[in-house]
Amino acid sequence: MTRGPLAGDGGAGRVLIPRRFNGPPASANGGYACGLVAGHIGRGPAEVSLRSPPPLDTALELRRGADGEVSLFHRDVLVAEGRPAGSPDVEPPVRPTVADAREALRRHPWLGTLGHPFRDCYVCGAGRYDGLGMHFGDVRGHPGVTAALLVADATVPHDAAGLVPELAWAALDCPSYVPALWDADVPSLLARMQAELLEPIPIGEPIVATGWLLEAEGRKHHTASALLAADGRLLARARHLWIRPRAAAG
Repeated sequence: MTRGPLAGDGGAGRVLIPRRFNGPPASANGGYACGLVAGHIGRGPAEVSLRSPPPLDTALELRRGADGEVSLFHRDVLVAEGRPAGSPDVEPPVRPTVADAREALRRHPWLGTLGHPFRDCYVCGAGRYDGLGMHFGDVRGHPGVTAALLVADATVPHDAAGLVPELAWAALDCPSYVPALWDADVPSLLARMQAELLEPIPIGEPIVATGWLLEAEGRKHHTASALLAADGRLLARARHLWIRPRAAAG
């Protein structure tokens, strides 16, 4: 199992992120880790902040706090903390079609690049043949907007309603890495996500993911993303904070 229930006292529990769900080579996909925490907060919108790289194949402890807060620890190191939140309240500037998303994948920024730290990401990595295959690229005619196609099959963790929360959040994560971030010498890292799942994300149906820039301030980029049904219906949406490591700042 990719996630387990909290312990019977409601105060703590243990989870493990399997190695297949990596983002950078040695840590979990950020959206997956955020969604893992969010799945233990409740059904409504949530905000999760990443405090340190989420380790893979390692027992992690979930701790409950006040007001529905949930924290994830590796020994004494805080990995992530989340809480119930309001709706991200973002709307995509354009709703790419399935055809737009298929066409955009040809412009995935690391499609022909060896050695990029995100090349083997479970969600978007061009070097993965066992991942979600969401090779996002910019949408023709809409500078700064990304699109990617998701068609999840039965091998992707799901329940009767569709994708489990951690995979839905992961699918929202990578397309939010917008073109404004692509040319930096060192990649930015996901620091925070606030997401809302409006409808179940179905298995076996084409889903369009799209991302766009909200605001940039120095090393910080605020972006947004959405998951759309083939008919353009909004299924999920999120806000993201990406931070470029200080050592890489010019």
